[in-house]
Amino acid sequence: MKILAIQNRMGIGDTVIFLPFIKAISKHYNTPVSILVKKTSKAEEFLYQTEYIDQILILERNNKNGRHDGIIGSVNLIRELAKYKFDIVFIFNSSLRYNIISIVAGIKKIYQYPLFEKKNQNFINEAKNLIKKELLLDVEENPKIYVDENLINDAAVNFGVNKEQVNILLGIGGSGPTKRIPAKTFLKVIEEIIKIKDCKFFLATGKSLEEQIILNELINSNFKDRLIRLDNLTIRETLPIIKNCDVSICNDTSFSHLSSALGIETITLMADTPLMYGSYSSKMHPIIPDGVETVSHNTLGKDKINPNKILDKLKNILS
Repeated sequence: MKILAIQNRMGIGDTVIFLPFIKAISKHYNTPVSILVKKTSKAEEFLYQTEYIDQILILERNNKNGRHDGIIGSVNLIRELAKYKFDIVFIFNSSLRYNIISIVAGIKKIYQYPLFEKKNQNFINEAKNLIKKELLLDVEENPKIYVDENLINDAAVNFGVNKEQVNILLGIGGSGPTKRIPAKTFLKVIEEIIKIKDCKFFLATGKSLEEQIILNELINSNFKDRLIRLDNLTIRETLPIIKNCDVSICNDTSFSHLSSALGIETITLMADTPLMYGSYSSKMHPIIPDGVETVSHNTLGKDKINPNKILDKLKNILS
């Protein structure tokens, strides 16, 4: 039995969210599942030790000249999938394109979201409905990422993790400027929490200019001796460090998804993204901007994330 799951959303978080459903499929059929995901999902960097994942196939689409764009791209994808001789495909979207590609690639059983219903779709609920309908399974499990214990121990030694301290991941980056909480918010949290706890902070972010500005503002603060930057590491190298942390405080960024999937209690700072991205796991503890009842695209609340609310949540987790 050869099974494929197609997840064509672009982010790391998007792929993490679907892991419980892929795991349920694998368990039901008692075989690992191959996945088709975009390169931007970075799946190869955090799923390489996941037993229920078979092969990670890369979907090369950028809506311009990707190998799988347009009619020619569809033909290329059909040829590539046909080589694997998949018996079943689960398509986690409502696209007719992937339905037709799967048919022409010779996949006999095709399970998919309802076609043409993408607008205002809650894709997490649709995934639950799909697995319930086709496999009669209720999926409520948190996403989980696996890291070898030896790598975790090595990271603790190499990065000076002291178990007598509280080790905190700060996910200070973000895929867009409206998601990046100002450095002053994190600095306020650091200033207050070290009054009651001996803490070390690991700073996770990307290499964009805007992210580096926030990183440098933290690194050049009075707390620099407590801070370790991780921006020169790959995601694969960062995972064992995150696993050594006691708690995480993250913008709505890849690190919030990775952290919670590693089993770390994760405070998610939701400034400008639908709340479901920061609350789908029981390991996530969302903070939304002051003055709003929920958060979505265009909330534009990065300057209204209250550091005192972060502190209250942090103290509660550490108590």
